[in-house]
Amino acid sequence: MLRAFLRTAAARARARSTRPDQDDDVLLDAPDDRLAPALLAAARGEHTPAAGLLTGTRQRAEWEHRDRYTTRLAAFSRSRSEWLDAWRITDPQDPDALLVAARLAVTRHWDSPDRALLLRQIVPAVTAAAEAAGPDPVPWRTALDAARGAGAGHAEFERLWGQAVRRSPHHYGCHVAALEYLAAASPGAHRECLDFAETAAQDAPEDALVRALPLRAAFTCLRAADAGSATGAPPRDLRVRLDAAADRAVALSAAHPTADPWAAELRNLLAYVLVRLDRLADAAEQLRLTGPYVTSFPWDRETDDPLGRFLQVRADVRAGVAAAPPRTGSGHPRSGRGGRVGRDDH
Repeated sequence: MLRAFLRTAAARARARSTRPDQDDDVLLDAPDDRLAPALLAAARGEHTPAAGLLTGTRQRAEWEHRDRYTTRLAAFSRSRSEWLDAWRITDPQDPDALLVAARLAVTRHWDSPDRALLLRQIVPAVTAAAEAAGPDPVPWRTALDAARGAGAGHAEFERLWGQAVRRSPHHYGCHVAALEYLAAASPGAHRECLDFAETAAQDAPEDALVRALPLRAAFTCLRAADAGSATGAPPRDLRVRLDAAADRAVALSAAHPTADPWAAELRNLLAYVLVRLDRLADAAEQLRLTGPYVTSFPWDRETDDPLGRFLQVRADVRAGVAAAPPRTGSGHPRSGRGGRVGRDDH
């Protein structure tokens, strides 16, 4: 654990002092400077730094950071829960401890063959905790995920969704949960998913993370096509919307510094979608911008070795760009792509 964090710090120093494309020393799911001390302390069984981190995000209404940190702390607790157990014994009603515990419960039950049954049993408690959390939308993201996994009907899910957006109309995590519910309820509803995502992005402030929701919808559409064994290119009108979602995310990526751990998930997801759209030059640029920071999502949706998958795709993209013929004005007007990675390689 300590070695991983030290490597993270060293990689950040190199990212500041070297060219952005010198990113061979990649790091998987590296924490940012605020989360790293909390995880280090949790590894020692101490909960105070995590408590302080989450309290600060709640008091400052940093909902996107709060959501991401909660998810990471819950993931850590799957194998090392002593610090969380001690926290809950010390203060059983602490809203931040309850939030992490709820997220952990949903995460643990999600992989069970009895997922729906197990999640139905905890939905009332998760929802009650969310109702007691005041203006915080993050517990509602957990409640929405639990309801989706439990197979909740449309009326119940819409009730939870209404509570979430009443607290924060542009919270990215809640919108992702709703998008995934829509996709699961109607597997062929590609256009409906894009409609939902585009509307949310259009109505959001310029700096809101939810403006990346169309990219997430594009990813959902591409994955659904895989599950349905679809072949060939998507219909032209759908392809135009997938490209538009990627273009919007390219603009969002440009607003962040190179080798920024906060933007890493956006850039990893964007690279994945761009490769699937055969926009290799654009994908290569996002892979350069992400620097050493690899995120498990989206690569873990295809393999149990997300880091290995990322490295394979990166190598394929670089080879495809290098082998591409000179641009002649044809191809995608925004990417100038010339290479192609086969379906089995992305």
